[in-house]
Formats: sequence, C-alpha cells, structure tokens
Amino acid sequence: METVTRAGQLADPDETAADADGSTFPELEDPDWMRHAREVVQTSFWAMARRLPRLVREAIGVAWATSRRNTIASIGLNITAGVMTTFGLLATTTVLTELFAAGPTPERIRAALPALLLTASAMTARGTLTIAAGWAQARLVPQVNYRSELRMFDATTTVDLAAFDDAGFAEEMDRVRDRGMREAASIVDNTVNLVTGVVGVLATAAALALIQPILLACLLLATVPEAITVVRVARRQYLNLLSRTTRRRRMWMLATLMANRHTAAEIRAHQMREFLLGEYRRIVAFETRADLDLVRSQTTTRVLGASASGLASVAVYTVLAGLLLTGWVVLAAAAAALLALQAAHASLKTTVVATSSLYEDALYYQDYRDFLDRASRHTRPVEGQPTAGFDTIELDRVSLRYPDSDIPAVDEVSLTLRRGQVIALVGENGSGKTTLAKLIAGLYRPTSGVIRWDGVDTSDLNPHSLGSHVAVMAQDWWKFPFTAGQNILIGRHDRPTPGEGPSIEDAARAAAVHEIVLGLPHGYDTLLDREYKDGHDLSGGQWQRLVAARSMYRDAALLVCDEPSAALDARAEHAVFQHLRRRPDKLIVLITHRLANIRHADQIFVMREGRLVQRGNHDELMAEDGLYRELFDLQAAGYLATSSPAPASLT
Repeated sequence: METVTRAGQLADPDETAADADGSTFPELEDPDWMRHAREVVQTSFWAMARRLPRLVREAIGVAWATSRRNTIASIGLNITAGVMTTFGLLATTTVLTELFAAGPTPERIRAALPALLLTASAMTARGTLTIAAGWAQARLVPQVNYRSELRMFDATTTVDLAAFDDAGFAEEMDRVRDRGMREAASIVDNTVNLVTGVVGVLATAAALALIQPILLACLLLATVPEAITVVRVARRQYLNLLSRTTRRRRMWMLATLMANRHTAAEIRAHQMREFLLGEYRRIVAFETRADLDLVRSQTTTRVLGASASGLASVAVYTVLAGLLLTGWVVLAAAAAALLALQAAHASLKTTVVATSSLYEDALYYQDYRDFLDRASRHTRPVEGQPTAGFDTIELDRVSLRYPDSDIPAVDEVSLTLRRGQVIALVGENGSGKTTLAKLIAGLYRPTSGVIRWDGVDTSDLNPHSLGSHVAVMAQDWWKFPFTAGQNILIGRHDRPTPGEGPSIEDAARAAAVHEIVLGLPHGYDTLLDREYKDGHDLSGGQWQRLVAARSMYRDAALLVCDEPSAALDARAEHAVFQHLRRRPDKLIVLITHRLANIRHADQIFVMREGRLVQRGNHDELMAEDGLYRELFDLQAAGYLATSSPAPASLT
C-alpha cells in the first residue's frame, strides 16, 4: 500500500517501477485476462511449438463438436489451396522456361501459353479456395463462441446456490467469464490460421523440392531472419504490455470514475474534477513515454531484422547466381524460387503469430474447462421424483456450514411447519435467520440433517419440481432492466394458463404498486433502467413493492419473505402484511426486524448464533423472560417514549 503526502509525491523512496507514475492509488490486483501472462513470457517459442500437436488436436475436437461441415471446409479448403499454390509455382516455372528459351518471341509465347493458362487457373482456384475457407472459418468461430457461452451459462444457472459462497468458485467464474470462455473460439481460429500458414510454407517448399531440391536451402536461409524478427517483435510488445499493466488498470479505474452516472454527483459535490484529471494526466504522460519506448525498441528490432534479411537475400542471390553459373539451376527455376520465397515470408509470419496466440489461448481455455468440471460437482442431479407440493415441512437436526467458516450458520435446528401457517424467524443480525429460510426454501442443501416434505427427503425430489412450489421475496433484489410488467411476469414466466393464478395487475395491487406503475410514462410497458433509451427508474421502496408483486404473482405454496418491508413506507408495509395474513392456503415464512408485524404469526422461532433458542406465539414468548421479549420491548420503547417539546423557532 502506498503512503501519499500529496498528489504525485510518493513518501516511499524505494518505489517500484510499476509505481513510478506517482499515482496516489493502491496497486490493483492483476486482472483475470493477465492470469497466464507471466507463464507465456517465460516460455520460449520452441517450447510452445513442441506443444502444438496436442493443442491442434484439442482445437479441432472443439470445432468438430460444434460444426463438422465448417471444420472440414475451413481446414480442407486451406490444404487444397496449398496444393494449388504448389501447382501454380510449378506452372510458373514452366512458363518462365518457355519464355527464356531460344527462338522467336511469338513462338516462345505460344509455347508458354498452356502453362500460363494452367498458372492462371491454379492461382484463380487458390484465391477462390482461400475465400471459401475464410467463409467457413468465419462461420465456425461464432458458432464455437456461442456454444462455449451457452455451456458456461448453463453451468452458472444450474449450480447450487451454495457454490457462490465458495470464494474459489466465484473467483474462477469471474475469470472464465471475462476471458476463458471466449478462448474456445480463439483457439479454433488460431488453429485454422496455423494450418493456413504451415500449408503455405509446405506448398512453397514442395514446389522448390520439385524444381530443384538445392533451392530448399535457399528458402531456409531467407526465412530464418524474418521468423526471428517476428518472434522478437511480438515478444517485446507482450513484455511491454505486461510491465505497464498497473498503470493501464489505474487509467481504466480513473476513466470509470470520471465517466459514470453513479459517481457524477459525488465528484461534483466534492469538486474532485481537477484531482482526478491531474492523476489521469500524470499516468497518461508515463504511458505515452512507454508507447514511444516500445516504438523505438520495435523499430530497432525491425531494422536489425531487415538488415539480417537483406544479408540473407544477398546470400540467396549469390547462391542462385552460383547455381546458375555452374548449370545446377536454370534461369526460370531461379525466378520461380524468388516468387516462392516471397510467398513463404507471408506464410511463415502467419505461422509464428498463430503459434504464440494458440499457446496462450489454450492456457485460458483450460481454465474454462476446469470451471465446467468444478461446476458439475456443485450441480444437483436432475433426476428425482416430482412433487405436487406439501402439507408439512419437517426439519430434523438440520445444520449448514459455509465453505469459508468453521462455525455453523445453522446448528442442528429441528422444527415442523404446516401449510396454512404464518411463521416468523426472529433474531439479531447474524443469528442464521436468512440461512434457515433458504434451507426451508430448498435454495441450500443442509450439510447435515434432513429436510422432508410430507415425509419425503427433499434430496430425493426433483429440484425443478420442488422449486416450482417456492417463492422468495429477498431483502436484496436485482433491478432487472425489463419493463415493469416483465419484472412481475418473471415471477412465473412459464405459467401455462394465465387464468391459473393471479394476473400481473392483481399481484401489483396486492403489493400496493399498481398505482405507481400506472403513473409511469408507459405504464406496465415502461422500461425500468435509465441506462437505456426511454428508461425510467423507481425509488428503493417502489422497487421493493415491485419485487413483492413478483413473488405474489408466482403464487407458490411456500412464500419466504426476508425483510419484505425494509424499504417500504408505513402504508405500503401495512398493505403487504395484510395481504400475507389473508393466505390460508400457503405457508408464509417471515423474517423481519419490525416485530410489530409478526404479532399475529402462528409460530415465532427465535434464533441466536445459528441455534433455535425459543419458539411459540407472541403471547407465549412475551410471557417468557427471553430474547424475544427483550427485542420487542426495545422496539416498543421507541414508540412509547414521550416526545420532547419542540425547540423554539429561530428567527
């Protein structure tokens, strides 16, 4: 952590190179997309090349599973295009041989015409095949991408809720979502590019081997400097990017702060504009110098590479001249060799870049595969007997322990709940109320103990069938960027017959939000997100009413209400609880710190440190000298206290 005395001045004289920009901000953690960066930097190009066969097999397997036709087309057409390249070079040699032969020019042209037509046909076919292969590759990449995304989101929406309480799972999910799942398409794309480059090099090599095997040595001599230059320029750029990661993340953070609707008010209230702009200018100055340094170093590398390539070209021309003078190679073959060398340069560059990219992409794609394996271990089996609901829910010595804690959040709780009851869970913060409610709702599976619906262990029930009988009104809700009507509809979006449950308006009226929705610009069709065109927003209390309407529209046999009135005004709160008390066909589980709302509950369960310490109705618990009476009296005292006289007006 950095200690700062004023903007731009570091108190620590031993600052690192990464902090030399003078930023007043602490160093951020490495982003997920840099997870394997150092491994890539420390791996030589030849070590990457040795792993190519396995990576290529894996990438082709992904492509094959997605679309066999496009996989065959993209790879097969590129290989065929390479064959056409070989034919074209051989035909070009024949053309040049005829043109350089002795005799009148018209006769030489007529003699070269068949080979010229063959050359044109081969080059036309090669161009057509390359375009067709690119078309197949362009079709394949988005298909692979969509398939990997669907597999990812299928896993994240299926895993148990408890998986998200595992810090390792959540971290891995964010990392894979940010980069890993996109690498499936990337490794396929780079594999096809690699095949294209390798085929191009082999095609020219084959042509030279047929023309004159000695020319293969010329090909190697001419392309080695080019290959070394490409590798070093790419590696230098990657190292530069890695060394500048901290500054670039700080630039991103500052940019987010200065161009954000949520921070705009506070930036103006505290007049932070000059401070933030000053920090941004300072980092930009260092970034600009780093860019110029990179350009200079890359230019130097390219100049040295070009010089080496020039010397190699001189050597090639010298060798060719010697071969011509000694009669080993005819002039036409030498000219064809020069054309082959030019084609080989482009193919070699494609091969080098694809090799480095494929190696790095494969590391991140492995993260994606590891996450899918991990998610499968957090997923309940889809089989299990269906259920038509319940009359009784029984918890038998149920406990739950979160992955990062040695203390159970719920500790051996036993209770029986019956349909038609209104029960309340009471306790101080951290007592385990919400966790117990999630266990009752089936959102969590107990780490020990058994939960039964009408005597059947819930672990033997089909999870989807069980969940269809549960509705949850959570204390923390998400503002879905849908219309007001859709925000209610998603409570039971798959209802087969609209008449089987309450309508959207019925649910809105029960939650005292109908009139609010009608007052919106487009009523129930108003989009509730200001970040979109014609979007609107609601206050916190209005949103909570809408969330309550969503749960009421779901019309489930078990309704869990976790602080359902935390953001409601007194009138709306009264309306919600009046509606909940009029549902004798349901089991209502209430969690609230406003104890006046649960006086009429059939059963009140009092929690402390994960354990059930009291149970009974309001009168029974008030007759005891326990935690419930203590909490109730504390709240009641605030309402019964005599108000102090108002102070005199200051005029």
